[in-house]
Amino acid sequence: MAETSSHRVVITVLGKNRAGIVAAVANILGKANVDIRDISQSILDDIFTMTMIADMTDAHLDFADLQDELNHAGEAVGVTIHMQREDVFNFMYRL
Repeated sequence: MAETSSHRVVITVLGKNRAGIVAAVANILGKANVDIRDISQSILDDIFTMTMIADMTDAHLDFADLQDELNHAGEAVGVTIHMQREDVFNFMYRL
């Protein structure tokens, strides 16, 4: 199946920097068979931010279940994780 924005999601992570944040998110996505298409992260002072574009075409979880898994992972490592569909993200932030 061709990749479309309806299968892609934008995942944002924000919180105090610590070891294991990227691993926690990537582990959830890997177990769910979600393909990470792009990733960007930065640390400003002690604040960690990360944005990912991921493709859910072959995911073993639906959007809501993946969102729940990411929320639990975020709580475990002390960060906030938000996920939204790429087409919704693009609509919200269009110029």
